Amino acid sequence: MSQVPQPESAHRIVVLALDGVYPFELGIANRVFGSADGRYELLTCTVDGCPVRTDADFEIAVDHGPEALRTADTVVIPPFDLALATGELSDPVADALAMIRPGTRLVSICTGAFVLAAAGLLDGRPATTHWALAEHFRRLFPQVRLDPDVLFIDDGDVLTSAGAASGVDVCLHLIRTDHGSAVANHVARLCVVPPWREGGQAQYIEQPVPEPTAVTTAATRQWALDHLHLPLTLTDLAGHAQMSLRTFARRFRGEVGESPGRWLTQQRLSRARQLLETSDLSVDQIAGQVGFTTATSLRQHLHAAIGVAPLAYRRTFHATREGEPSIR
Repeated sequence: MSQVPQPESAHRIVVLALDGVYPFELGIANRVFGSADGRYELLTCTVDGCPVRTDADFEIAVDHGPEALRTADTVVIPPFDLALATGELSDPVADALAMIRPGTRLVSICTGAFVLAAAGLLDGRPATTHWALAEHFRRLFPQVRLDPDVLFIDDGDVLTSAGAASGVDVCLHLIRTDHGSAVANHVARLCVVPPWREGGQAQYIEQPVPEPTAVTTAATRQWALDHLHLPLTLTDLAGHAQMSLRTFARRFRGEVGESPGRWLTQQRLSRARQLLETSDLSVDQIAGQVGFTTATSLRQHLHAAIGVAPLAYRRTFHATREGEPSIR
């Protein structure tokens, strides 16, 4: 067993591989964070330093035991065999989690949320997991405010995500939070994935296949993205789609997983953050370009979404040259 190196300037992420781990999801953190040009240091450990079996026909050997968790800035818990996802922690897992320093950022993917919940770390907090496991999770952990309709939830120092691909989503979200959209977008391109996915899990839940002639809201969503500078309303969107308000709202939520209004606000904020990072436009000019009626409205929405004002966000993430934030 190799000695755990002392952390340096890079943010240290420790991935805890549990018995029955899913091999694909185990590699997500290393693949995504490892593509961020050295901004993160990745270690993988097990609860005892020994190899763990996967849910496939092979085991995985790691270089580190649970002592690596003491040095982590972020701990990622990938999913594992559902048969092992109970309402209680085994002693080795509990002992390993006890090594994590207070204030360490915690991230779960899929069934990894069962571990955080069993440890009491999600009590009274919003969280998510794979939609197909929602009822099982609720029975085991009624004290957790489960939302099975989203791809991931960022609750500050604890983040939970849904199925496999949402593990990529939450990792990109963390890179975007830590280093800005330019770095996150660069990583997404290297990983050949979208930098941000619309909607939530609702769009992936098994539903009857629509008739081939069924009208969708896809064209209207693209139209809205091309006209964010306009004060678009639900009536405008439904009119473009040539649907009644009720039909449009229902179909939109069924396809995207959230309401048209919430989706539109997210798109405006995403465009505003991009302009804050890559342009020298004033906050008033940016507000106008993305469809907020005033700079005050942009400030309020941005602060509600990420907790900072536009100028503070710009000071942190404004690009000094392509792909490089001014503060790392």
